[in-house]
Amino acid sequence: MQKHLDQIKQIVGPKGWSDDAGIVDPWLTDSRSVYVGKCALFVQPETTAQTAAVMAICHQTGIAVVPQGGNTGRCGGATPDDAGNAILLNMARMNKVRNLDPLDFTMTVEAGCILTSIQNTADSADCLFPLSLGAEGSCMIGGNLASNAGGINVLRYGNTRDLVLGVEVVLPDGRIWNGLRRLRKDNTGYDLKHLFIGSEGTLGVITAAVIKLFPKPVETTTAICALTTLDAALTLLAKARIESGDSLNSFELIPGIAIDCAHKHIHGIRKPLSETPDWAVLFEFSATAPGSDITTRMQNLLESAFEDEIISDATVAQSGQDRADFWRLREAIVEAQVKEGASIKHDVSVPVSLVPDFIRQAGIGVEKTCPGIRPYAFGHVGDGNIHYNLTQPVEMPAEDFLALEWDIHRIVHDITAELGGSFSAEHGVGRLKTGEILRYKEATELELLQSIKQAIDPKSIMNPGKMLPDQ
Repeated sequence: MQKHLDQIKQIVGPKGWSDDAGIVDPWLTDSRSVYVGKCALFVQPETTAQTAAVMAICHQTGIAVVPQGGNTGRCGGATPDDAGNAILLNMARMNKVRNLDPLDFTMTVEAGCILTSIQNTADSADCLFPLSLGAEGSCMIGGNLASNAGGINVLRYGNTRDLVLGVEVVLPDGRIWNGLRRLRKDNTGYDLKHLFIGSEGTLGVITAAVIKLFPKPVETTTAICALTTLDAALTLLAKARIESGDSLNSFELIPGIAIDCAHKHIHGIRKPLSETPDWAVLFEFSATAPGSDITTRMQNLLESAFEDEIISDATVAQSGQDRADFWRLREAIVEAQVKEGASIKHDVSVPVSLVPDFIRQAGIGVEKTCPGIRPYAFGHVGDGNIHYNLTQPVEMPAEDFLALEWDIHRIVHDITAELGGSFSAEHGVGRLKTGEILRYKEATELELLQSIKQAIDPKSIMNPGKMLPDQ
């Protein structure tokens, strides 16, 4: 094997590999520190041609490959196992913007481009790339594509899958598929890019993509409201879409426990409402043309919602700093839960109209198994994606609570399935949820997934043990 690793070193050059533990080790632990792996070689190709040459050697010799972007995933999908037989193929050096066309509203980017950098480049051309998530300062677009990342703007702009026109992929045998088309319409066969978007590196290595840009918003208005009931979230969502002319970017559900925890544990977080409600929503309108008067539309919506007893309190951002504070609260509730104690996390989706039913049913189910458990459900209710997190009971030791993890997962995921939902909305499957694929995928669907894997990666060298159980 060493001979082949030496060949790979020659292909990528001295800057394209490392065996320095200080450099490599941080890439071998996933973002939640749940999985820690080993690798035979840490490789960072600089070009598609180098990536292809590396993959050709791995295919010929049966060396497993774990593709990796910014290592911000939440399910261990970019972490090798502890056998140490795979190469870790990190895409950080492939970070060029190959093309930017404001008239076409497209940008062609390499897989290692940091999401924030892409957003800033689009902004400099008076355009918007709307993908936005908590890890945007370090996640890479290749990983976003491979995991079909979601984020706060899915309601208006869609998942990552909806933001891509074409991709360039190195296949497991080293061949390059150049699918970097900028076409809005191409009705000439299977849409192959969608095989690789969301495949979590199990079918090939995404090296570049053509992404969609949008007109840059020139006016934004943001509000946070106290709901009178959980069900009122759906009524407010519908009214907000109508009143804004469907210019609603995001609609985030925040429970009172999360507001209190963020205020308690995170420095600089202020409570935006006079009293902490059981449930709040943070939402935002934006317009791309001057004179859209979305501020008036927001005011009309809130007045109507007060009159109809949908909300009991509201605060509208009066400045850019207010808006930043609102969104800082939304980000802080994740960090605050960690400081509150042990937690068990879920990333589920159900039809939007069933979000309140899901939250209630799940709450009843987990309380029976763990009395005193503290539900900490938040997220993108506008697209049906709830991060149904749970915090340990106040008097229960953390280790006793975490021992119930898979019993609680089963309750939450079974209820999700009964409501026609998904056990993974935006975080993917990775290593964490491969067993759930077997439990919840219908037999024909599972067979199709496995057939695609076998057809494209017959030697099963691509990210083994991720997404699909090993056959």
